[in-house]
Amino acid sequence: MKQSSARSMLSPFVSLLLPLSFLVMTGALTSCKRDQPTGDIQKADEVFVPKVAKPAYKAEGPHVVIDEAHNNYHKAEGRYKPFVDLLTSDGYRVTSNRREFTPESLEGIDVLVISNASGGTHEDDPDAELAKPAFKPSEVAVVKAWVEGGGALLFIADHAPSGAAGQILATAFDVEMRNTWTYDENHGEPGYGKYNLAFTRESGLLNDHPITRGRHERERIDKVVTFTGQSLKGPAHSEPLLTLSDTAMDEDVTETVYKSAAGRVQGLTLLQGKGRVVILGEAAMMTAQQRFREGEVHRFGISYPHCDNQQFALNILHWLTGLLP
Repeated sequence: MKQSSARSMLSPFVSLLLPLSFLVMTGALTSCKRDQPTGDIQKADEVFVPKVAKPAYKAEGPHVVIDEAHNNYHKAEGRYKPFVDLLTSDGYRVTSNRREFTPESLEGIDVLVISNASGGTHEDDPDAELAKPAFKPSEVAVVKAWVEGGGALLFIADHAPSGAAGQILATAFDVEMRNTWTYDENHGEPGYGKYNLAFTRESGLLNDHPITRGRHERERIDKVVTFTGQSLKGPAHSEPLLTLSDTAMDEDVTETVYKSAAGRVQGLTLLQGKGRVVILGEAAMMTAQQRFREGEVHRFGISYPHCDNQQFALNILHWLTGLLP
C-alpha cells in the first residue's frame, strides 16, 4: 500500500488527500495523538521493535538484497526499514541493490526482494508514468534464469498502478496482476474498512502451506491482514497463501469499473526450476509504517497488533531460504 494521485481516493492508509472524516469512519488502525506535523506523511514506524525470540540463523545468515534500482517505493532505509530490521534480528544479512539486474549484479544473492517497482519516480504525475514497465526485458530474462538456477525471489506489487509496472516480471512466472484496488465488504478487518482484508484459518481464506504452518506451533499463522492491494492469478502449479473470497471485488479507479476477484489471491508461491518464488499483491503487510494526519499517528503493517503478519514475513523468508519444505 502506498500513495499516488489516482489512488488517493480510496485507502485510509494510502491516500494523502482523504478527509479526516473518512479516516475516522474506517478506523485507520492503531492511532494516537502526538506532537507531529499536521500534513500527511507516510513513513516507516520509528518505534517498531522486532520480536524474534530465537533467530533462525545465529551466525552469517543468507544474503537478502532489497532492490532499489527501479524507482521502488519501498527501500531498505525508508519504508521497508522495519522489514530489514526484522530480517536482521532473525540472522539474515541484508543489503540493497542499486544496479540493473544482470548475472553479475545478482551474484552472491540468496534472496532478492522487489517491492513496488515502477516505471517512473513517485513524484511523477500522472500515474501513467508509474505504470510503465519497471524492468527491461533483458532484466526479466536475467531474473527468471537466476531463479531457475536456484535463486529465491520475493516479488511484491501493490494496488494500481504497481501491477501494471510489475506485470512484465510477473508474466515471466505466468502470474497475472489485475492492477486494481481489491476490497471485500464481508472480509475487511472488523472496524477498519473494506480495503484492509483479513485472511484467517477460520474463514478458509488463509491457505494451509508450510509458510502458514511454520516450523512449530509458535510459528503457526492464524491471521494475516493486508492494507490495500491488488489481486493475482497464478498458474496451475502455484500454491495460494491468501485466497480472496466470493465477495471480493477489484476496482479500477481510473474508469470506475468493478470485477469479481472471487478465487483470486493476494499471495502465492511457486517452484521455478531449482528456485523458489513468493509473489504478493500488497506491500504494507511486510513492514511497519506510520501515517500522520491532523496530529494523529496511524500504525499499520507488522506493528498492527491483531494479526500474525510479523511471523508471516519471517516464515516467507524461512521458506525462500529452505528452512521450510
